[in-house]
Amino acid sequence: MMMIDLHLHSSCSDGILAPAQLVSAAQLSGLSTIALCDHDTVAGVEAATLAGKEQGIEVIPGVELSVCFRGFSDVHLLGYWIDIYAPELTEQLDRFAFRRANRNREIVMAVNQALQQQAKEPLAFNEVEALADGVMGRPHIARALLQRGYVTGMEDAFSRYLVPCDVPKTYWPMEEALATIQRVGGVAVLAHPTSITRDQQLLTELISELKELGLDGIEIYNSLATDQEIMFLQGLANRLQLMPTGGSDFHGIEEHDQIGKGRGGIRFSDALLPPLRKRAAERSIQAN
Repeated sequence: MMMIDLHLHSSCSDGILAPAQLVSAAQLSGLSTIALCDHDTVAGVEAATLAGKEQGIEVIPGVELSVCFRGFSDVHLLGYWIDIYAPELTEQLDRFAFRRANRNREIVMAVNQALQQQAKEPLAFNEVEALADGVMGRPHIARALLQRGYVTGMEDAFSRYLVPCDVPKTYWPMEEALATIQRVGGVAVLAHPTSITRDQQLLTELISELKELGLDGIEIYNSLATDQEIMFLQGLANRLQLMPTGGSDFHGIEEHDQIGKGRGGIRFSDALLPPLRKRAAERSIQAN
């Protein structure tokens, strides 16, 4: 049995490792297969795939879309085996990147206002931008604050500056996001479901509705769910005939981040892959 990790982030979104470095780290962790699922970008997939071929690791092309659904914002939807060159995907991602760039400038301006009130030197936008290797986000602003010594850690940066200075984000409508992933040959999986709500009755209703809309699977084994919640998600996946996946959601920012491991050191077996591969093959045929 080989170990895998189907939810990793690189510096092309808000991780700290470049795509090739991420692949090297996965190899050192003894993984056979990984999925690069950066937030709302596929910019790092080519480099990761090339590094994977050189180092003998399979890299599944993926993405993590920021989605809204039934009043819930920032729901995360994973797309596996997507065609990263499909125009309908790349054009939409480009539009979101443009909107995100404007949002980031507004957040930096708001943070700088707070810093000036505290008689602290403001951040330069290019200073923050230099920390990103693709899609800039709030974690990069947090890292800039940390480098300046204004905060003690990422959590401190968010609680003191980034949450109070936040600007509303743009989200994909769930129906559109699901349909796009499917049309570009991908498999759609709901990431860390309990981040939406820990109300199990409500979560059952939401995931049941998503199944009807075309959801393929749920990330049962993740870094947020407790043992009891994992058991609940396993039962729900069985009842709804949704495929289980697992991933660390590694960014490399927090101390507990570990490639190939979730909460409590749980690991992810390659036994999860065959049903996902079969669905991806079916989607690829449909897309072509």
